[in-house]
Amino acid sequence: MRPLTDMLPKPLIPVAGKPLIVHHIERLVGAGFSQIVINHAHLGEMIEACLTDGSHWCVDIRYSPEEKALETGGGIFRALPLLGESPFLAVNGDIWCDLDFYRLKLAHDKLAHLVLVPNPAHHPQGDFVLQGDSVSDGDGEKLTFSGIGIYHPRLFKGCHAGAFPLAPLLRAAMAEGLVTGECYSGHWVDVGTPERLRHLEIQLGGI
Repeated sequence: MRPLTDMLPKPLIPVAGKPLIVHHIERLVGAGFSQIVINHAHLGEMIEACLTDGSHWCVDIRYSPEEKALETGGGIFRALPLLGESPFLAVNGDIWCDLDFYRLKLAHDKLAHLVLVPNPAHHPQGDFVLQGDSVSDGDGEKLTFSGIGIYHPRLFKGCHAGAFPLAPLLRAAMAEGLVTGECYSGHWVDVGTPERLRHLEIQLGGI
């Protein structure tokens, strides 16, 4: 997304008249969430200055800053003290989606529930296989991980502070049959290039 992201963190990129992350906040508040934790690295102070404590949306926003980017797994692990001991919803800050977060659930005996989407043109190989509501890394037609999931803190048991990806933890849990999922065929965009951003603006302009 450069040069946009040279001076602006990706979650603050304007989409249809407001920062991308504000779309998430409004949808989360509409789904009944009252507490949000945001982990950030690159130009993160701008995110805090923009969103402050969340009172504008009647939600409590707390921050987990990363001096160095810790990747998805490391970032979530660092934020765990703010997230508590119950399962939590995680949403990537660089996507747009009209999913109703309220209906997402994690079964009591599972470690993760993933939202998968049909493979976009820029990721045709997909990530994981969905059979019924079970997600695996095995053979079969794969779908793309949307960047939206519910995780139990136990997923991160044995992890240590530092940068590490989320995918290996998910694959280990999948091997134990502890990951469920669903395919969402609604509106989802990985806002990873200026072209995708322009396309999203056009789509939202017609909604």
